[in-house]
Amino acid sequence: MHFDALNRRDFLKRAALAAGATAIPATAWSAVSARASALHQSAYVFDGHVHALDREFYHGGNITDRVDAGQWDLPRAKEGGVDAFFLSVYVPEEYYPARYETKQALRRIDHALDQLQKANPQLGLAMDGRDLTRLRQEKRIAAVLDIEGSYDLDGDLDILRALHRLGLRSAQISAHNWNQHYADACCSPAQWNGLTTHGHDVVREMNRLGMVINVSHSADTTMAQVIDASERPVIATHHGLRQVNDIPRNMSDALLKKLIDRGGVIGFQIGSEFAYPREYAWLTEHRKKTFWDTTSIPERTRGKTIYQIDELMAPSFPMLGAEVPDEVAMHIDDWVGVVDRAIQLVGEDAVALGSDFDGGPTLARGMRDVRDLPMITDAMLNRGYSEERIRKFLGGNLRRVFSQATA
Repeated sequence: MHFDALNRRDFLKRAALAAGATAIPATAWSAVSARASALHQSAYVFDGHVHALDREFYHGGNITDRVDAGQWDLPRAKEGGVDAFFLSVYVPEEYYPARYETKQALRRIDHALDQLQKANPQLGLAMDGRDLTRLRQEKRIAAVLDIEGSYDLDGDLDILRALHRLGLRSAQISAHNWNQHYADACCSPAQWNGLTTHGHDVVREMNRLGMVINVSHSADTTMAQVIDASERPVIATHHGLRQVNDIPRNMSDALLKKLIDRGGVIGFQIGSEFAYPREYAWLTEHRKKTFWDTTSIPERTRGKTIYQIDELMAPSFPMLGAEVPDEVAMHIDDWVGVVDRAIQLVGEDAVALGSDFDGGPTLARGMRDVRDLPMITDAMLNRGYSEERIRKFLGGNLRRVFSQATA
């Protein structure tokens, strides 16, 4: 099911214009070395966070369509060497006040499953590590369903089990940037001091079902308590380091060490808001607010039906990165430098890719979209990284921990 009140042709025209306003000129695109290209294509590339179907849900079309607007579609993902990805089942806060979030989660899962079926034999649903192996042997890209904002669950274990039966294998433990009834989120005033008693029940049930517990968007207290309570490794699918940019959505050194000590992994969001303070400061100044400010939502959505909220949200997708001047733009080596800090702190077995493509990140200079993931491989080779370390980052670490969490 998707929102079809907006004409798809009109949408594509607007999206192309938007892309043209923010895209980097072709002359600025950075080619990669032959060695980097060969290594990247032979590696298992597993992206921990992609907004792969927001555009299609609200505006029509299929994941297999090459749109050349936004940052991700299946043809371009193939060009970028992607083997697997966490497909964000994204339910924004706009659906929360009227309590439409569970209904919207079901609509989004139904839409995702329909798209996966239409994309067969190019794409397949992965529910455990064996599926990752099988789908690669079949030369299909693997998609893992991951709810972004488990406000959808409201702590109801029956709903959790029902979504698991539909194929959901990962869920953020907190509700995007808002608190909910069992856990505090990163960007709301503390309400529960982390997890409630029922929040611990949710963690135990996710462990029992073999679901990935995703702590991105969680408060520090929530993350610490989840890591302690979980019997399986925990994943932060799209994050950054607070030592680099001191914002609530990034992770402190102490929490990162705690996550890794229990076998978890951190996926690095590819945008400058997380990884490059100079560009983040420029963006914040020009937006006149932080990117997690959702205070106006209740007033904007009061009294609206779910279909009216669809209409309200449609122009937001795909979520494109902002245009920034060259003098404040992040370079790909700046971003790899953040990953390098994490490696120096906790080692090469703890880091992964969590791009957040089409989720709003402003990409590094020269990076157009998912096609340019090999630029990361090139930058890592230029830093002297071994091929083994690069393979671990590109997908090996996330593949290992996903397999452990879902076993």
